[in-house]
Amino acid sequence: MFDILTRLAFASDAAILALAGIASWIAALVCLAMERRRVKRRSLETLERVGWVPWTPLFLALTVIGGGCLAVSLPVVLGSL
Repeated sequence: MFDILTRLAFASDAAILALAGIASWIAALVCLAMERRRVKRRSLETLERVGWVPWTPLFLALTVIGGGCLAVSLPVVLGSL
């Protein structure tokens, strides 16, 4: 556990940015799954109680942010491998 924290503390900015991009993409996948869950509701009574979260705009925003983070950090991360 401490080894992971030590590696994260001494990681480069590009590595931290890559981890943020991956985390954004994982959150985007969760948003995609929640939107599909909302669309697949069968009963009209439950359609009114699905919530107020705008899953599609969140998915798009997180995908673009994650892709941007990964694109900026990619040359440095690939160069260190």
